[in-house]
Amino acid sequence: MMPRKLTPLQALLMGLALIVVLFPVFWIVMTAIKPPTDWNASPAIWVPSKPTLINFQTLFNPDAIREYGVGGVSQAATDAVIGSLLASVSATAISVVIGLFSAIGISRYGNGGKSTPLVILSGRMFPPAAIAVPFVIMFSTIGLIDSYPGLIAIYAAVTLPFSTWMLKSFVEDLPREIEEAAMIDGQSRMMAHLTVTIPLIKGGLFATTMFVFILNWSEFMFALVLSYSNVSTIPVQLAKYVTATAGTLYGVQAALAVLAMVPLVIVGYRIQSHLARGMTFGAIKQ
Repeated sequence: MMPRKLTPLQALLMGLALIVVLFPVFWIVMTAIKPPTDWNASPAIWVPSKPTLINFQTLFNPDAIREYGVGGVSQAATDAVIGSLLASVSATAISVVIGLFSAIGISRYGNGGKSTPLVILSGRMFPPAAIAVPFVIMFSTIGLIDSYPGLIAIYAAVTLPFSTWMLKSFVEDLPREIEEAAMIDGQSRMMAHLTVTIPLIKGGLFATTMFVFILNWSEFMFALVLSYSNVSTIPVQLAKYVTATAGTLYGVQAALAVLAMVPLVIVGYRIQSHLARGMTFGAIKQ
């Protein structure tokens, strides 16, 4: 089937939409390679005449930017990058594993009744700020405040509804007869799911994992209110690049934003074919 050609109006509207969507990305990348003298130039410098990597160097060597007469940053981004990786990967693994078995239990055995999926999804119906306060009180009581186990726990908790719903749609697309055939051959229910169900939905499992990772990697609210000095993530570190002497370090912020965007762009590209179907929560069958 030949793709339908866009009308001139449709092409114009699409071009405008792309400009609106991609302009912030263009501006962040350009700012990341600007020297400090160009950050606040008036009129604005769209493309730097002398691109530099000093902003990226400053992320890991806080004093590197002093050669431009700008005060060094107070903290390197190394801990933030490591912290984001630790929290995001760990929370994603926990969320997907629990969500996978929850999805199998709901889809195959109706565990919890018909209302269970909606109850799980209701966890995402509250604004993050409303959920953060109870977690702060609870974690302060049990000693998980400002710790990676606490951050990982809340990341896993808030993404569990997404992982459960997405995986539920993929499990329901798989015929029950395949698992029943495995059990007839002598496998237990658990082994049938491990050897048949999971391998057959590995595409959906991968897409769900990457989607949950995106949510955890870019999360800001919970990381901000649950961390003080021991825990650092990239979104929180971005907000810290403001100094009393130099003001907002736009170039350094932009450099860290570029580093943060790279895995998101790669992951988003890899899962684009699965994402729309997963987020319809099983309403569309293929």
